[in-house]
Amino acid sequence: MSYSVGQVAAMAGVTVRTLHHYDKAGLLSPGERSHAGYRLYSEADLVRLQQILFYRELGFPLEEIAAIFEDPQANALERLLARQRQLNQEIARLQRLAKVAERAIEVQKTGVPLTPEERSEVFGEVAFDLSYATEAELKWAHSQGQREAMARATAHTKEDWRRLMGEAAAWRAELLAAFDEGEPSDGERAMDLAEEHRLHITRWFTSCPPDMHRRIADDFVADSRAFALVVPPSQQRPGLAAYTRDAVYANAARHVGDGTDSGEDR
Repeated sequence: MSYSVGQVAAMAGVTVRTLHHYDKAGLLSPGERSHAGYRLYSEADLVRLQQILFYRELGFPLEEIAAIFEDPQANALERLLARQRQLNQEIARLQRLAKVAERAIEVQKTGVPLTPEERSEVFGEVAFDLSYATEAELKWAHSQGQREAMARATAHTKEDWRRLMGEAAAWRAELLAAFDEGEPSDGERAMDLAEEHRLHITRWFTSCPPDMHRRIADDFVADSRAFALVVPPSQQRPGLAAYTRDAVYANAARHVGDGTDSGEDR
């Protein structure tokens, strides 16, 4: 039994143009013609079309499908195994992306609805970097401290954020003054500022023992987006991130043996 190009297109769920393309590529050239000269597909042609569509569904390019048809015993299994590995890698990548999207949604939920004017008033130059916040969520997804911080951030009101950011701005001014005046990072003034920052985190987000504070401070140097949440780029000075980290480390050393230098991963 023979089938016209229109009939085959309808049965296979492809367009007539696609069948013409396969013919031109030498993948599927019907061997019969009607009296009027139109292509006619045989049962064998339909089987071959099913194979083509199978490989296309797996993402094989037409050139590779042609190579498989040239010598199916030599090429098919090896190429299918390679494609399986690629698909598994792609599945893993998409799962990671889905996780990122899920975390990004959670991060976005922590924001209080604000007009642009209100956001400028409350946060000033401190910019909320969704990519950094999402990466932090993924990095610390299994941490009780991170879950608590997210939950408390979500519960903060507009007035809470105003007070929180006011505290942060006052602390930042003191930090900049200590740095500009040449106070050593392991001096009393710098260490006291580091302790204020640790208590600020505890007060507004989650318990922050000194060892956790050190890991947060490491991010200040390792990732500019992290330090920008503490000191906006316009107010930063060369070496300030490292100075802040060193002050945090010096302050943490003061707590060794007092029972506060412990805690779970962030």
